[in-house]
Amino acid sequence: MSETTASAAPTAPPFADHSPDNEPPQLPYERELLLVERLYYELRQVIIGQTEPLEQLLACVLAGGHVLLEGVPGLAKTLAARSLASTVGGSFNRIQFTPDLVPSDICGTRIFRASDGDFVTELGPVFCNVLVADEINRAPAKVQSALLEVMGESQVTIAGVTHPVPQPFIVVATQNPIESEGVYPLPEAQRDRFLMKIELDFPDHRDEVEIVSRRTDRTVELKQILTPTHLAHLQEMSQQVFVDRGVVDYAVRLVGATRDPAAHGIDELVPYIAAGAGPRGSLALIDCARAFALMAGRHYATSEDVRRSVLPVLRHRIALGFEARSAGVKVDDVIFRIVENTPDPTHSFSEER
Repeated sequence: MSETTASAAPTAPPFADHSPDNEPPQLPYERELLLVERLYYELRQVIIGQTEPLEQLLACVLAGGHVLLEGVPGLAKTLAARSLASTVGGSFNRIQFTPDLVPSDICGTRIFRASDGDFVTELGPVFCNVLVADEINRAPAKVQSALLEVMGESQVTIAGVTHPVPQPFIVVATQNPIESEGVYPLPEAQRDRFLMKIELDFPDHRDEVEIVSRRTDRTVELKQILTPTHLAHLQEMSQQVFVDRGVVDYAVRLVGATRDPAAHGIDELVPYIAAGAGPRGSLALIDCARAFALMAGRHYATSEDVRRSVLPVLRHRIALGFEARSAGVKVDDVIFRIVENTPDPTHSFSEER
């Protein structure tokens, strides 16, 4: 497992054509695609040296999903979340998760107002377009679970009354993977609500020099590129991207291999995987593949779009057993091996679509 390399899940520039046989890209709406490019390059003004994670973040937003950013302190997790909120527009709230939070601090509650002589509903900070849940693993499970309904159904129930949140609604959560004291691991149901888990790594020397230079030389003022209406339209466009049945079959086989690797000819992974991804993982792969296809200017998704999605979509949906931890096998190693051993399907694309 240690010899596995990242080449198993190839990546490509976000706005390049990935169509077979060098076929020219199919542009659904040039104006909308220009907005996507402007959004990407605006974020690059402040997020330095995180090219692939930034592409994944943008794809997650276009797919209409929630994202979990993980990295050690100082890698611009919160900055990325705040920058995204600034560029997509709409209302924005940030919650600093701490051990003393209670669910009503997030979702809201009923309070007695003496001036009215009656109970009134005070809505919580989740009622916004972009919610940043900073250091989400510093709050206990009952507080984290307060996000389950709003992340899954875009609504909050308070005292038996359902309140929908503004649309579009995106949760950007951050967490530090290296601390063990004062933190609470996210429950499986909570992790599954995130469309992607994006890992941020240290910048290289050149990027770090650029980070320091920009900090000392000037302050970049981000521009608002989208409005909530624009973003909702782009998300609708992403859902309209055509996915061939062969590509769907490929995504389902990738997810199926996480549940029963022996049935897919990967016996070596059987001792390592304690639990695989569920059907939501297959749906997430296709949603993200559509988003990557839209970013590439195509009206159809390919198996390469699925492979670009596989790491951030599946890494938080696979639970490794004790043997994997004792052998030093990481979840990304398992995913690479599954991709290597899952044949790429032969599929056709209908021009009529």
